[in-house]
Amino acid sequence: MEMISGAYGCKQKPSSMIWLCVLLFLSVLSGGVTSTGSLYLIGLGSHDITGPAADVNMMGYANMEQIASGVHFRLRARTFIVAEPEGDRVVFVNLDACMASQLVKMKVIERLRVRYGNLYTEENVAISGIHSHAGSGGYLQYIVYLVTSLGFVRQSFDVLVDGIEKSIIHAHDNIRPGSIFVNEGELLNASINRSPSAYLNNPVEERSKYKYDIDTEMTLIKFVDDEWGPVGSFNWFATHGTSMSRTNSLISGDNKGAAARFMEDWFEQNVLLNGSESSYFSQSGSTRVPRRVSSIIPDLQQEEYEELIELAASFQPSQGPATKFSSVSRRVRSAHRHADKPQFVSAFCQSNCGDVSPNVLGTFCIDSGLPCDFYHSTCNGKNELCYGRGPGYPDEFESTRIIGERQYKKAVELFDSAAEKVTGKIVYRHSYVDFSNLEVTLSHDGGIAEVVKTCPASMGFAFAAGTTDGPGAFDFKQGDNKGNAFWSFVRNLLKTPNKEQIECHLPKPILLDTGEMKDPYDWAPSILPVQIFRIGQLVILSVPGEFTTMAGRRLRDAVKRVLYSGGSDLDSNAHIVIAGLANTYSQYVTTFEEYQVQRYEGASTLYGPHTLRAYIQEFEKLARAIVSGEQVVPGPQPPDLLERQISLLPPVILDMTPPGVSFGDIKTDVPPRSIFRKRGIVSVTFWSASPRNDVMTEGTFALVEILHNQERWVPAYDDDDFCLRFKWARSSKLSPLSHAIIEWRIPESAVLGVYRIRHFGAAKNIFGSIRHFSGSSSAFIVA
Repeated sequence: MEMISGAYGCKQKPSSMIWLCVLLFLSVLSGGVTSTGSLYLIGLGSHDITGPAADVNMMGYANMEQIASGVHFRLRARTFIVAEPEGDRVVFVNLDACMASQLVKMKVIERLRVRYGNLYTEENVAISGIHSHAGSGGYLQYIVYLVTSLGFVRQSFDVLVDGIEKSIIHAHDNIRPGSIFVNEGELLNASINRSPSAYLNNPVEERSKYKYDIDTEMTLIKFVDDEWGPVGSFNWFATHGTSMSRTNSLISGDNKGAAARFMEDWFEQNVLLNGSESSYFSQSGSTRVPRRVSSIIPDLQQEEYEELIELAASFQPSQGPATKFSSVSRRVRSAHRHADKPQFVSAFCQSNCGDVSPNVLGTFCIDSGLPCDFYHSTCNGKNELCYGRGPGYPDEFESTRIIGERQYKKAVELFDSAAEKVTGKIVYRHSYVDFSNLEVTLSHDGGIAEVVKTCPASMGFAFAAGTTDGPGAFDFKQGDNKGNAFWSFVRNLLKTPNKEQIECHLPKPILLDTGEMKDPYDWAPSILPVQIFRIGQLVILSVPGEFTTMAGRRLRDAVKRVLYSGGSDLDSNAHIVIAGLANTYSQYVTTFEEYQVQRYEGASTLYGPHTLRAYIQEFEKLARAIVSGEQVVPGPQPPDLLERQISLLPPVILDMTPPGVSFGDIKTDVPPRSIFRKRGIVSVTFWSASPRNDVMTEGTFALVEILHNQERWVPAYDDDDFCLRFKWARSSKLSPLSHAIIEWRIPESAVLGVYRIRHFGAAKNIFGSIRHFSGSSSAFIVA
C-alpha cells in the first residue's frame, strides 16, 4: 500500500507507525526546550521588600536609638531558578535585608507548597541576606534578635514573606530555555579586615597561602535567555553591609543594594536602549552611575531659560486624594519597563564577610584622629570612640555609593567577559543539624582522632563591645577573654551558666547564656540548616551565619576535597562560593585560632571553639552525598515560634494635620521662580502621615517629575533612586502631626528642564480607616 505523506513528514501506516508519528510530533512541540540545545531552564524574578519606614528599630547594629524614619532607596528580593528540563531544580533568593530568617523561610515554603505542591521545598530553596544594617528589624523568631525592636514586628515579617514569595512566583513564571556563564575576578579596595589581630592568630603556614587577609575574588554567573539574550546576573563577594552607620535612620540596601540598583539601571538604559552590552563603557566618564532620566526627554538650550521660568511659574503646589496604586503607576522603573521582555535582575550576594569591612580607610579615634588600638580597637581604653572610615568619609552616603560602584563596575566587567559556560547536572542536599551538643571528630598528626562537642549557644563579653563598623557601649572591649564581676552579676540575673557550659566555651567568658535561656521562648537557635546546591561546575554553600575570611576558606577547601574525590565528575575548574546569612541566622563562625583571641567575631561564635569544625563535618557529609548520589538524613525540625511572638511596638493610632491644612499640603516649598544647578539640592516639606499605614510596596513615597512637551509630567526619579531621599518625622515624639522632607540631590546626568516634586502617603483616621493622598511642589528649573 502506498504511504500518504502527512504532517511533519509522517506517513499513514499501521499502528506502530502511528505511534512513531505521535512521538515525533510531541518532540517537535517540545522543541522550545530541546531544539535550542539549552542545558537548563532559567527564570529570574524580583519584588519590593521595603518594610516599615518609620518607628521600627533597624536590624544589624543592635542600637536602640536607630529607628527608621524614611527611605534612602528601596529593598528588593531577587530570585533565580535553574532547572534541568527533565530533572531537578534549585531556587536562590537574595534579600536586601540583614539576614535570612528561619521563620520567614518556613512561611514562604508553606505558601509555595500550597501553590506548587512539592516542587519547591526547604531542600531546594535557599534564601540569603546581603547584611545591610539599614532595614527594618523584628522579623526573626529568637528573642536575642528582637530585643532592640521591642519584640516581633509583624509588618516587617509580612513584607518579607510576601516579597520573597512573589519574587519566586515571578521567576517561576519567567522560566524559559537558556544558558548560564560563570566568571571570576579580583576586586580590590572594596573591603578590609576589621579584626586583623585575630586573623594573625591563624597558623603562619596557612596564612602564607594567601596574598591578602580578605577574600578579594568576586564570582559572577550570567543568565542568557535563548530568545531575549542576557536577563540577569548574580555574584558573590565578601564585604559587610555597614557603609551606612549605626546612626543612619533611612531604609537602605547599603553598598550591595546600591550596586544592584546601579547594574540593573545600567542594563536597562545602556544595553536595552542602545542594544549593546559594552556601549556603556564606550562613553566618556564610564565610572558614572547610569543616568536615570528617560531618553524621551530632550535637552533644552540656554536661551529658553526665561520661557521655562514662566512655564514653571504656572504650576503651583497642589494636593489631593490618591489610591493605593497611584504611586505604583508613577514609579520610574514601572514606566520604563519593557512589557514584552523579561525584567533584568542583578543581585550582589553576601559571602564570608564575618571579619570584612567596607570602611577601607582604616579605624580612627573620633576624639584624636589617631589610629585605634590594634588589639582591642579602643581609644584610651574606650571602644565607643573607635570607628572605621569609608572611602567617602565623613559622608556615609558617599561611602555607600563608592563601595557599591566598585562592586558594580567589577560585576559589569565580569558580565561582559563571561565566556565559561556552565554545564552539568543540578543536585542539592539539605539537612538540619542540632549544633547545641554535636559530636565533632578532630584529626591530629599521626592519625590520632579526638571527639569533642559543640556547646549550647552563648555570647561573650566582647560581643557587647561591637565592632569598628558600629562600636558598643559601656566598658566592654574586643579581645576580652576574662569578663568582669559587675557584668557577670547582671548576667546571672537572667541566667547563670553552669560549670560545664563555662568550660565548653573557654576561653570565651559568657555574657549571655542564650542557648539555655528558654523564657518566654527560645533566645537563640540550636537547630540550623546546612545546604549545598550544585549547578554544573558552580557549587553554592549556604551557611546560616557570618564566616570569617579564613573560616570560609577552610570550609570551601574541605568541600572541594570531597567533591574532587573519586566518583565525582567535577574537575579542578569548579567554582565554589559561600552564600552567607542564609536560611536562618546564628551570628558568627571563626576559626579555632581566631576564637582564642575573643574579638567581636569570636565572642559571637555561638557554639564554642569547635563551631567551624562542626560546620565542615556536616558540609562534608552533604558533599559526599552529592558525589555518591545518596540522600541525607533530614535531621530534627526547627521550632515554629510564630504563635509565641511578643510585640511591644505601639501601633499607629491616628494621623492629623493642623487646622486648615490637608495631608499632602506643602509645608515648605521651593522658592518662587527657582533655578537649581546640577549637584545642587532641592528640598520640599509636605504635611504627611505615618509611612507604616502603607509601605508603598512596588510604589514610592517620593517622586521627581519632569515636564514633557509643556503638558505632560513624566516620572524621572523616585525613592528607589540613590539621589532622592525621603525623610519622615513627627512634630514631637507622641504627636499625631508629621511631615515628610523630600531631598533631591540633582545628578550630573539630569537634563535641563522644568521639574516638580511629589509625595505619596496614606493617613489613618480616628476610626482606623486608611486614606491615600498625594501632594506636589511648585515647579522649578534645573539648568
